[in-house]
Amino acid sequence: MIKLLGTAHPIIQAPMAGISTPALAAAVSNAGALGSLGVGASSVDQARSAIIQTQSLTHKPINVNVSCNAPPRRNRTIEAAWISHFSPFFDKFGAEPPESLNEIYQTFVVNENAFRMLLEVRPGFVSFHFGIPSVEKIAAFREAGIKTLATATNLQEARAIEAAGVDGIIAQGIEAGGHRGMFDPHAKDDQLGTIPLVRLLVRKSRLPVVAAGGIMDGLGIKSALEQGAVAAQLGTAFILCPESAADEGYRAILKSGRSGLTKLTSVVSGRPARGIVNRLIEHGEAGAGLPPADYPIAYDLAKQLHAAATREGTNEFAAHWVGQGALLAREFPAAQLVRTLLEEVAGTNAHV
Repeated sequence: MIKLLGTAHPIIQAPMAGISTPALAAAVSNAGALGSLGVGASSVDQARSAIIQTQSLTHKPINVNVSCNAPPRRNRTIEAAWISHFSPFFDKFGAEPPESLNEIYQTFVVNENAFRMLLEVRPGFVSFHFGIPSVEKIAAFREAGIKTLATATNLQEARAIEAAGVDGIIAQGIEAGGHRGMFDPHAKDDQLGTIPLVRLLVRKSRLPVVAAGGIMDGLGIKSALEQGAVAAQLGTAFILCPESAADEGYRAILKSGRSGLTKLTSVVSGRPARGIVNRLIEHGEAGAGLPPADYPIAYDLAKQLHAAATREGTNEFAAHWVGQGALLAREFPAAQLVRTLLEEVAGTNAHV
């Protein structure tokens, strides 16, 4: 049994808000790994419902991930310019551009209702992205028997995680898909790859380290374990599972050659995130010198534009978050994927 995780196998299915589901998380946990739910984009009631549903499908530990970003800094001038930059596409799709943008998600650091809900439903793990909550909240989770994990992209963040009393570090390399977990999106990014970051944190931290970023198969997991990680977290590898919430457009582009071209960009949500390059990213990046609205304000516009584009039959304005190993994605049921990964770690199924 993996000491930190309390699971039979050293695999975590990444939370992936909007993609992870109770069925996916439960299937992974039932297979002996750690299934996860990403609830940073959910209301408290939605999160509670998803957690309780997952707990009804498995008696094994699950991980619930929350977003600990700083509250957004509103700048009406920047937000208006950002709306204006994308207005031609709203016009093209026969939709009115929004007059203003909203903070569509509330950060966990100020959401007391979400905190109390987690203490009530008691998942096995709570993990933090974009930062960490107060030491008092972390201590409360510990007292409730809930283990905690937090994402670090550099040594400084790892040291803050350790000092706050978190149980383990998720070392997120630059290869990772989705949102980069850096505490301050405006700070200089060391852009460390997964293996160098894992080695650094294993040597410089007393906490157990989980490797995350670009890991798609058992050989990648084995490599991370050989570098001192106690487990590997995989996200993109689970998107094609039938239990995930990925829609047909997402699945089609992930299975195409286009998934090999990804970009780390802030233009979709206002925070650095890696996804498949499409018209949304290309147009956002083309606004030379034009900063995006802060997170999650910019995401409000992206989601509204995606909805308008979808009504007109195009999927080119969606956030298709994937890591750099996306071309290696396989379409297996979650339990079968876990078994396959374990066979590959053991060297018995290396060519699947």
